[in-house]
Amino acid sequence: MAGPPKSLSGQDVGSFAYLTIKDRIPQILTKAIDTLHRHKNEFFEKHGEKGLEAEKKAISLLSKLRNELQTDKPIIPLVEKFVDTDIWNQYLDYQQSLLNERDGKPRWFHSPWLFVECYMYRRIHEAVIQSPPIDDFDVFKESKDQSFFQSQESIVALCTHLQELLSTIEDLDENQLKNEFLKFLQISLWGNKCDLSLSGGETSAQKNNIINSLEDLKPFVLVNDVEHLWSLLSNCKKIRENTSVVRVDIVLDNSGFELVTDLVLADFFLSSKLATEIHFYGKTIPWFVSDTTIHDFKWLIAQMKRSNHKWMSKCGAEWENYIRTGRWVYQDHMFWTLPHEYSTMAQVAPDLYAELQQANLILFKGDLNYRKLTGDRKWEFTIPFHQALNGFHPAPLCSVRTLKAEVQVGLQPGQGEKLTASEPGWLTSGKYGIFQFDGPL
Repeated sequence: MAGPPKSLSGQDVGSFAYLTIKDRIPQILTKAIDTLHRHKNEFFEKHGEKGLEAEKKAISLLSKLRNELQTDKPIIPLVEKFVDTDIWNQYLDYQQSLLNERDGKPRWFHSPWLFVECYMYRRIHEAVIQSPPIDDFDVFKESKDQSFFQSQESIVALCTHLQELLSTIEDLDENQLKNEFLKFLQISLWGNKCDLSLSGGETSAQKNNIINSLEDLKPFVLVNDVEHLWSLLSNCKKIRENTSVVRVDIVLDNSGFELVTDLVLADFFLSSKLATEIHFYGKTIPWFVSDTTIHDFKWLIAQMKRSNHKWMSKCGAEWENYIRTGRWVYQDHMFWTLPHEYSTMAQVAPDLYAELQQANLILFKGDLNYRKLTGDRKWEFTIPFHQALNGFHPAPLCSVRTLKAEVQVGLQPGQGEKLTASEPGWLTSGKYGIFQFDGPL
């Protein structure tokens, strides 16, 4: 049997991977440098001259990184000791081992896109941790917070819808409950459009009430396995005894508006008794501009609770209570910020794999998760999702993603080709979405 296809990479001039490395990544680095520069006074107030020296050092390291990338220099090992440094450097050795003598060393435009893009964010983190006393500064926090504040109207609409529903949820029949289930899943899917790494770190707020758009967005869902999710969770609910746990795990993507859509969905799961426990997974370090860290998670819930709007505030208070009582559990693990595809998780992070095996269902939000699930390879559109997962089956799982990278599997024959003919950028525009399930049917 033939092995998996080649990785997407910047070697393909004009591809989305190539344009990301050539244009978007330098833009993100420039914005990170600018953010450090704008916080200069704050660093001085907090740390005096040491703060200014640290700011200069971090900027100098990021400028060097930008130059390495733009001139396609060899990728160099990480130097600062951190919990994952050795694993990263071993992975770099592994990438080197895949090359012939004549290829030299792994380089930005020639190595797998998934690897170099993850490496770039890890190098940003290295530049910051090499610059104490500002070594806990998140260069992306400002834009993440901005995305939350600029989406207030949509967040109010979502919280209002949820709280009004919760007051009558006990009276809903199965069909009505299913319709609400489908609605909250779609809200979480289209919330995934708000991605700051796609916009080069520029604003990506949700300005409109997303609930009003759901019907119009339905034709843009290319793979729609929501029926499998409903039957799985509603069956769990029916056979569950009062003492048993039904656990849904959500591997988060972006903070800001998307995180609100995920928390609203998680609240609905508990309130509808489709689940008894939700586990969230975020990133241990700032990642892909807008990805959720523990600081973002706590900050957002605190902001909700402090809101002047009664339903927003009520959501924040209830979510805080879910965390306090252990019905919501937030976890992070360094594996989520490694360059490895998920098919290696059982070997590289057996503790995390064992944790995921405890779930009744895992939702993987967003594009980076999809790229890691499928290995970010040049798959044919019709290859089954199960095959592209390459042995990664900890529990029934579903990718909930709007398309922003040139990888998509599990389509109907001709579906991808037809889209390519009518809309050449369909794979990367964020216009289309999927609910793609893998598990026993």
